Amino acid sequence: VELLESRGGSVQAGGSLILACTASGYIFEKCGMRWYGQAPGKDRDMVAMISAIITPTYADSVKGRFTISRDTAKNMQYLQMKTLKAEDTAVYYCAACYSTTPGTVFLYWGQGTQVNVSS
Repeated sequence: VELLESRGGSVQAGGSLILACTASGYIFEKCGMRWYGQAPGKDRDMVAMISAIITPTYADSVKGRFTISRDTAKNMQYLQMKTLKAEDTAVYYCAACYSTTPGTVFLYWGQGTQVNVSS
């Protein structure tokens, strides 16, 4: 299993950025693909999730500003981030669920990509 994230970047507050993640293998759709964010000194929290059978879900802090999407043919997911705020500064991780053996589900992680938003 391999999850490869695109490079993040630095933007000014109010700006936009798109993250991409390429996954290998077959995604377990009951828990799908996710983006997590970890701000300095804080826990890693889920930002958004998407699957073929679950309506996209967002953390309250990003609703209306971030959009998660997938290209199932390419096994990719995206996180479009708009109206970025300084508090969105974090390492963003791509994650995806895999069921490598019957009855077990594992969440695999990408290496993380840094997003810096300056005010």
